[in-house]
Amino acid sequence: MQNSNYSLPAFSLRFIPIWQRNFLVWKKLAVASVLGNIADPLITLIAFGYGLGSLLKSIDGIPYIHYLASGSICMSIMMAASFEALYSAFSRMHVQRTWDALMNAPLALDDVILAEMLWAATKSVISGVAILGVMFMLGIGLHWNTLLVLPLLFVVGMTFASLGLVANALAQGYDFFTYYFTLLLTPMIFLSGVYYPVSQLPPWLQAISQLLPLSAAVHLVRPLVLGGWPMTAASDMAIIALYCVGGFYLATVLTRRRLLN
Repeated sequence: MQNSNYSLPAFSLRFIPIWQRNFLVWKKLAVASVLGNIADPLITLIAFGYGLGSLLKSIDGIPYIHYLASGSICMSIMMAASFEALYSAFSRMHVQRTWDALMNAPLALDDVILAEMLWAATKSVISGVAILGVMFMLGIGLHWNTLLVLPLLFVVGMTFASLGLVANALAQGYDFFTYYFTLLLTPMIFLSGVYYPVSQLPPWLQAISQLLPLSAAVHLVRPLVLGGWPMTAASDMAIIALYCVGGFYLATVLTRRRLLN
């Protein structure tokens, strides 16, 4: 069993019924869930975009509200995927014992983890689509390039869902997630160019910023929303893929050690 904890995840289509189960449960509170996920980025967009935007008209020739919107959608994807992979997944694993019930069916733990990751990514994209709709109403992102943002948002959601499941495997209670949000996600927002250019940071912080998954997401999404093309697409996708694959593997190993040993 010790060696099997570190084996590569075993993928199968058995994750689909688990994903469907989570979707059916979510449908009962879909409206409240979507509104809750878009409320914070929407408030940020309006308050900072129009409030601070009245003082800071543009950044590098880009209207500030456009600059902010193209970064805040990545932030909202990160937060939505993280909340689902942390609080909701922990509830199903530890409090409601849903995972225990699933494990009594012909399912493997790897199927459950994969379903949780893909469901968290799916839920984050649903929120992202709602935010895109608000952006369109504000006249932001009205380009054909914006269509390419949707698959990118799903990959970004997968990445932060995978990282969230790592924390979920380590958590002993809900309080643990406060540290994850406060010490990891919140600093990442301010280091990833969501609110202002990374070039304003000290050189050593700029170096750290280039290695963060949220920075890579912003580098990919912002040019597309603004009607252009990413300048460093290959390296940014490599960073996101590394965090996604590495995070999912680590989450699988840690969850196996917690539940199977």
